[in-house]
Amino acid sequence: MNASTPHGPLPPEEFQRHLSDFVRQHFQSGETASPSTQAGFEPPPPGVETKPGAFEFKLKPREVKEYLDRFVIRQDEAKKVLSVALCDHYHHVRMALEGAESPNYAKQNIILVGPTGVGKTYLIRSVAELIGVPFVKADATKFSETGYVGGDVEDMVRDLVRLAEGDVARAQYGIIYIDEIDKIAAAGNLAVRDVSGRGVQTNLLKLMEETEVPVRSPTDIAGQIQAMMESQRGRKSPGTINTKHILFIVSGAFDGLEKITRKRLREATIGFAAREQPPETSEEVLAAAQTRDFIEFGFEPEFIGRLPVRVVCHSLNADDLFLILKNSEGSIIRQYEEDFAAYGIEVLFSEEGMRRIAEQAGGEQTGARGLMTVCERLFRDHKFELPSSTVKRFVVTGDLVENPAAELKEILVDPGLEERQVARQLVQEFARRFQESHGINIRFTEAATDLLVDEALAKSQSMRDLCATRFKDFQFGLKLITRNSGPQEFMIDRDAVEAPDKVLSEWVVASYRKTA
Repeated sequence: MNASTPHGPLPPEEFQRHLSDFVRQHFQSGETASPSTQAGFEPPPPGVETKPGAFEFKLKPREVKEYLDRFVIRQDEAKKVLSVALCDHYHHVRMALEGAESPNYAKQNIILVGPTGVGKTYLIRSVAELIGVPFVKADATKFSETGYVGGDVEDMVRDLVRLAEGDVARAQYGIIYIDEIDKIAAAGNLAVRDVSGRGVQTNLLKLMEETEVPVRSPTDIAGQIQAMMESQRGRKSPGTINTKHILFIVSGAFDGLEKITRKRLREATIGFAAREQPPETSEEVLAAAQTRDFIEFGFEPEFIGRLPVRVVCHSLNADDLFLILKNSEGSIIRQYEEDFAAYGIEVLFSEEGMRRIAEQAGGEQTGARGLMTVCERLFRDHKFELPSSTVKRFVVTGDLVENPAAELKEILVDPGLEERQVARQLVQEFARRFQESHGINIRFTEAATDLLVDEALAKSQSMRDLCATRFKDFQFGLKLITRNSGPQEFMIDRDAVEAPDKVLSEWVVASYRKTA
């Protein structure tokens, strides 16, 4: 990429080499993009080497938040706090493995507070995928003090080893996420969980500090026999896992904590300690919760003290749910697109349709989980009837959401009525998702759109699959061009549809000439 670059047309082998170099440099992978990547979802740059025991973390808090913004709507403050805490933790892990560990560092275990369906689990799962560390999720309610009734808390650590494919070194800097932690509180008003709750807290406390956990459970007879046989054969397997660098994140709805905190704040408004304006909303009150409030709720002082980072997630309204459907790369509409695609049917969600779905889901009062409840109810008959019909494409409109039975009947009466129009809209949807994923605008001319529609209809092919296959190298090539000469928008005409590789190669050559 300099002035010595030849000005003549690049041969195919040279062009592919440039593309491969670009992919390796920016994605740390020379593999061909998968269909899902070609359709607009590129893998994140991993922050962790996959070699056994190797660890290289280079991410910054802003980069982590920007990644989470792609998947989780709102929760900006939660994402910011998580990004800082995670980066602090994994930079410390990296330094420790390099032999430069800080003796004064205190592990930043995290507690997430918020109602159901606001994205707590999704946040942690997404960031674990970004960093590239093994991730274990468990519910606190399944654990018991002894481990004989329910589950043993140490099993979570062993699960990290399993997910790390036996790589104990890698498992030792994984993430353990425990949901419904509020259910093991041992306050007087929760006496039914008193004994077991305190015992589980004590056992978890040992893990969160630093302890050695046997790789094989003492109650796992088969595992013990296997370890003994391996020992007799001269194979040495790691005996324990150290939890020093495992990050623990717990979450819960904490029903009742708001009341405790509000009472304390109300008492603080009396006399000279009065606040000018006490918090009003539930989120504001929970954000003001202090250690003593969690202790009164039912947590042991030592336990809550090992969770220094506290994050409050906000409840979601209909507008938030609409943005989740429209903008999140993990939107549930992708699932329904795949469900119908399995029968050769393309479904397109209109903005009005998504808005109506979000409004109905808001009434469920279960956050983002309400979206699936509404969609399952909405598409139940469509999933039953359409696979046995000749329908190949349909649009989820506002009318369909309001009256699914009537709209389904109309679709079945004349399956081809809007097929061409829907196919054209799918071309524009591909362009929109391309821009959202790669930051580059592509626009299809009318002639190019018509050509794609004609081909898809003639071959009875999915428009999404056709576009993904036809323009599979464009995300890499256009980024290369943007880096060379700066354009952020590209017009896709008939020539680019008919010979995409040839046109893309010519564009890349032209960008090198401008650079030279």
